[in-house]
Amino acid sequence: MMSNRDLERGGGTKSRNGTLYPPPTSAYYMENSESQWTSWLVPMIVVANVAMFILIMFVNNCPSNISDSFNSRGRKCVARFLERLSFQPLQENPLFGPSSTTLQKLGALEWNKVVNEHEGWRLITCIWLHAGVVHLLANMLSLVFIGIRLEQQFGFVRVGIIYLLSGIGGSVLSCLFIQRSISVGASGALFGLLGAMLSELLTNWTIYTNKAAALFTLIIIIAINLAVGLLPHVDNYAHIGGFMSGFLLGFVLLLRPQFGWIERQHLPAEARLKSKFKVYQYVLLLIASILLIVGFTVGLVMLFRGVKANEHCNWCRYLSCLRTSRWSCDN
Repeated sequence: MMSNRDLERGGGTKSRNGTLYPPPTSAYYMENSESQWTSWLVPMIVVANVAMFILIMFVNNCPSNISDSFNSRGRKCVARFLERLSFQPLQENPLFGPSSTTLQKLGALEWNKVVNEHEGWRLITCIWLHAGVVHLLANMLSLVFIGIRLEQQFGFVRVGIIYLLSGIGGSVLSCLFIQRSISVGASGALFGLLGAMLSELLTNWTIYTNKAAALFTLIIIIAINLAVGLLPHVDNYAHIGGFMSGFLLGFVLLLRPQFGWIERQHLPAEARLKSKFKVYQYVLLLIASILLIVGFTVGLVMLFRGVKANEHCNWCRYLSCLRTSRWSCDN
């Protein structure tokens, strides 16, 4: 789905994502040449996440925590030359990050605090926390790869809405199914952007040429990422919740006009396309809007009523952890 130029920029060639562009002299190009978006929101999100991680490590203060612990048993902070910013022992956090206590203090997602202590704000704050340097780098590289292109195509408002709501959707589903541990990370929001890319391809199907290749490639990428979520200690519920939220939001926010609608605006009235969007685009928008409203309403009501979804769906645990001979999914 990545290319050097977008449909909105015009151009007389076909991009690597299979989108067919009108020639530079067309009315389509003239109308949209000044409407290109400069990506600033995604870089700002990256900066905010990095800054938050530095703050987390400052608050964590591993040397002090280790020295104050009665059960340190010779454990040492990693990268001690960083002093206060050094990482917890790898036995405790193999991702080169803080302790779970610090993450919990700063807003990690935890069922008991959300439901029983009425700290619903954790559904949002957990999106901006990361468990370690490895976790942070993986998410931020993915965000740059996916988010900048989407922001250039559709602007910061729509991409920002998708990112935030998908993150919340992932948090809600995660909290419904996980009660015994904390959850942090922007993965739900990132999967929302992936879901939005998929629905954007489907709802704007007529303006793409290599449809099957683009669809197949995107599905493979999504499938691989969801498969990684089946490993232990990876919150695949947040991935799935974020993906479904972003997928539905894409139908609502990422519509493109018919290929010839803008191109023919300067033609005589009888030669213009009368409809900016196709009927199926309106249908998908309506269905997605209804599902979004119902899904978020039902999910939030269930969550704040203290419903434990895993008690009503025994097999759902395997959506986040696939049992093998090497590990169990009971916890």
